[in-house]
Amino acid sequence: MLLAVALFSLMDTVMKLLTVHYPAMQVAALRALCSLPLVLAYIGWRGAFRGMFKVRWPLHLLRAVLGVAMLSLFAFGLKKLSLAEAYTIFFIAPALITALSVVFLKERVNAARWTAIGVGLVGVIVVLRPTGEGMLTLGGLAILGAAAFYAVSSIAGSILGRTDSGEHMVLWLMILMSVGACALAAPSWVPIRSSEMLLLCALSVTGFLGQLAITEAFNKGEASSIAPLEYSALAWGVGLDWLLWQTLPDRFTLLGAAIIIASGVYLIGHEHHHATAEHP
Repeated sequence: MLLAVALFSLMDTVMKLLTVHYPAMQVAALRALCSLPLVLAYIGWRGAFRGMFKVRWPLHLLRAVLGVAMLSLFAFGLKKLSLAEAYTIFFIAPALITALSVVFLKERVNAARWTAIGVGLVGVIVVLRPTGEGMLTLGGLAILGAAAFYAVSSIAGSILGRTDSGEHMVLWLMILMSVGACALAAPSWVPIRSSEMLLLCALSVTGFLGQLAITEAFNKGEASSIAPLEYSALAWGVGLDWLLWQTLPDRFTLLGAAIIIASGVYLIGHEHHHATAEHP
């Protein structure tokens, strides 16, 4: 899980570097396109092409639309914010997933969980600082929108996973996102500069290996034990921000991050306690 977070942090750094020269939608398209050859090779190696067309198409299409929207908004947000600021706002996603599970998965959420979700939202407000001089900007709202789309996509993935294999979910997500994002980015497509081919290779490798690492993490470990390690992204964000752009998060961002992470860790721990109580 720690390796997955590190790889995704490096991938996001590459995306942030690319947003300097390319539109956000094109960066989203490049993210999907660059990983697609490695995904196809992996699916072939696993022998998982069989039955790839016998899937629940509506949910695959929904996840692709959500994925394109999420990547585009996240890329736009990275253009405006530092990595640490973007990660801090995006950390609200676990709380949003829990809230949405009530509506779509018919899960029961008690008062303690709702309290944790509310505290997490307070942390986001602290980070955004809606005072006119804070981060309540298009960039901050874009990251918040990306977190919301990610949460809905996660719920759709949970439903889809009941019938479709993980390999087919990854395969069709990458294919459909590549087609959709490229179609939307085509009108304002900027020619790729040869000097940035190494960045595109890094985007491909980090995105693909990160996906493998996080899949392996959740396959081999308990979600309640490894999910909190996602918050190590903040350390990567702060370090990469300082190394590449000589910026550090302010006290409001750090305070908001502490509130969001505390609520998230509590929420995950609470879920684990109830799971073990129900199935000792």
